[in-house]
Amino acid sequence: MLILTRKLNESIMIGDQIEISIVDIRGDQVKIGIKAPRNIKVYRQEVYRAIQKENIEAVKSKPELILSLDKLLDKNKGKEGKDKKKPNR
Repeated sequence: MLILTRKLNESIMIGDQIEISIVDIRGDQVKIGIKAPRNIKVYRQEVYRAIQKENIEAVKSKPELILSLDKLLDKNKGKEGKDKKKPNR
């Protein structure tokens, strides 16, 4: 784990696209701002863990649905090539 010290209004960069800034400090709470591309999902850790847990439970509760979905996706993948029209010459 990398540990950095930052003051109010200072930032750190993660790669070229993610900036984390110290927005406010009050007592033992620190507010941070995160600038990241929209395709990068940012969650509080407890929310991320809850999402992961729900995903795992969903797969466990109905594994036959996952198999059905997988078969449906495979079937549709084969149709994509057939549905494309050949250009007129």
